[in-house]
Amino acid sequence: MSAPAASLTDARGGAARPSKSRARRSRAPKVRVHHTGAILAFVLPFGILFGLFYLVPIGYAIYESLLVIKREGTFGAATEVFGGFTQYFLVFQNGPFWQSIGRVLMFGVVQVPIMLGLALLFALLLDSPLLRGKRFFRLAFFVPYAVPGVIAAIMWGYLYSPNLSPFSAVTENINFLSADLVLWSIANVVTWVYVGYNMLIIYSALLAIPTELYEAARLDGAGQLRIAWSVKIPLIMPAIVLTAIFSIIGTLQLLAEPQVFRSFSSAVTSTFTPNLTVYSTSSIPNFNLAAAFSVVLALATFILSFTFLKFTQRKEAQ
Repeated sequence: MSAPAASLTDARGGAARPSKSRARRSRAPKVRVHHTGAILAFVLPFGILFGLFYLVPIGYAIYESLLVIKREGTFGAATEVFGGFTQYFLVFQNGPFWQSIGRVLMFGVVQVPIMLGLALLFALLLDSPLLRGKRFFRLAFFVPYAVPGVIAAIMWGYLYSPNLSPFSAVTENINFLSADLVLWSIANVVTWVYVGYNMLIIYSALLAIPTELYEAARLDGAGQLRIAWSVKIPLIMPAIVLTAIFSIIGTLQLLAEPQVFRSFSSAVTSTFTPNLTVYSTSSIPNFNLAAAFSVVLALATFILSFTFLKFTQRKEAQ
């Protein structure tokens, strides 16, 4: 046997394996494929719309909030000039605005836990094997969210009105549109509309849980209630936190329902909520002060949502 042929066999007569260096050299080099064009094609439409309808309005609002109106003489032409933080000083001196923030915070402390509790309960019921007619109940729970907020507020406003409600026996004895109860009447409308929306988010998280976990829990002797409390709720906690953050943001942005209820109750003033204050101020018109109100409200919403998120993350880490 020639030397080259012998080199291909090992001492036991078998075929010799090629060395690692030779295998490495014979392996085809990896070709890095660049997807820059595809990435831009997917990102650019969102980026353009995000910039035009989100970043630009925010920047314009901040710019407007730094301007003040000056007039030459009593009846001179109005001109906008740079005023620094003048509008923000007026915001922090505006008592009704801060009272409206306190009002919606009280609204959120009561309404948000009730709404999310109902959403969690309905989602667990839909996910339970004991419930019959799941398609009907899923649709029934979600249908109120399909009703626009303005329409829902008008509908409930008529139900609350003593002279218009079909439940006059109740509304004549309990004034749901009084100064003491109108805030909670609005809370009922918001809860009725958004329970189905939050339920859908939580229910989607429940569907993503592997069924093997339920089978293991049943083998350990756990019932449906125990499985819901010890298995389902801990696993869907990120979805619950997400709905809570959405609800906090929505609470501070409350506008449509109070605006409609102004037609039914004199207790709902033009400064009843922070967004109503912004709306009424811009209608004067005083766009610069309204822009300052909006910026402060956005910062308050961000701080509150971020604080809640960090608090929940710290609790989960413990």
